[in-house]
Amino acid sequence: MKRLEGKTALVTGAARGIGAAIATAFVDNGAFVYLTDIDDAPGQELAVGLGGQARYVHLDVRDEGQWQSVMARVLDQRASLNVLVNNAGITGFESGCFVHDPEHASLEDWHAVHRTNLDGVFLGCKHAIQAMRRSASAGSIINISSRSGLVGIPAAAAYASSKAAVRNHTKTVALYCAEQGLPIRCNSIHPAAVLTPMWEPMLGEGPEREIRMREFVQDCPMRRFGRPDEVAAVAIMLASDEAAYMNGAELNMDGGILAGAAAAPSTE
Repeated sequence: MKRLEGKTALVTGAARGIGAAIATAFVDNGAFVYLTDIDDAPGQELAVGLGGQARYVHLDVRDEGQWQSVMARVLDQRASLNVLVNNAGITGFESGCFVHDPEHASLEDWHAVHRTNLDGVFLGCKHAIQAMRRSASAGSIINISSRSGLVGIPAAAAYASSKAAVRNHTKTVALYCAEQGLPIRCNSIHPAAVLTPMWEPMLGEGPEREIRMREFVQDCPMRRFGRPDEVAAVAIMLASDEAAYMNGAELNMDGGILAGAAAAPSTE
């Protein structure tokens, strides 16, 4: 028996990176998965490659009307929604602007990051709760936060702030659903540096790339980037019935960073 057999899931930001890894792992574990994104070509290509258990739908998570339309489509086609993964997110560096510190960041850039990372999660939770309530299905909402939501990040103030808010909203949703007597759980995953396309603007190309990669993980006891499939493995657990008593929890995936300091391994 596959761990997500018979479940219907929706994954945002599923065209690449962590979202693509989660969607792929969900299909491999028996779920029917709606892959959503605003980058249609790679999203459609991935859905086709995953076969009959996957379908691509365009969704801009900042747009409430699109959320309403997509949820109506899911319920019309599948009758219920069992799992939502709010994965879509941006760092703010994608546009080429690298000024995101708390003194010099523009209000426009601050708002842009929060619209995707926080408003998108708020809307996803809102409409997933309503869809799960209407279909009377047990549900699991999984919000992808970040280690940056647990600590300060001087060079990425908006990103850190938005991910901290996702952490808190996850707990609010978990408590609200319990208060309402709804069988809907909400948990968050907090990855640190996971090597996805989101990192490309910061890593660059050429001989300096490897140096930058080492610099970014020098505070990680495991001295490496995480992999998208490692995040997907945790998402499978949270989506499955095995985690039926896990609610309002936050799971850190950071190679041991928040555990404290570790001596560098010997190279001898």
